[in-house]
Amino acid sequence: MDNKVLGNLLRDCRLSKGLTQEVLSGLADIDESYLCKIESGLMNPTINLLYKLTDTMEVRLSDILRLAEETENSKP
Repeated sequence: MDNKVLGNLLRDCRLSKGLTQEVLSGLADIDESYLCKIESGLMNPTINLLYKLTDTMEVRLSDILRLAEETENSKP
């Protein structure tokens, strides 16, 4: 899975919830700089961390993964 696609989806989700990186990272108990790197596609988060982030935003991890897969499959 493309880290950039996943990061963009997480960022879009965070923004749609009206959360800043500072707030989300605090709620999920991770370093803000690490969240920034995930959203930028520079880091490959574990499945546990992805679950923690999506759970904190009250979205289903399966929905994020499905969207990431659909995005990747739509690339030429």
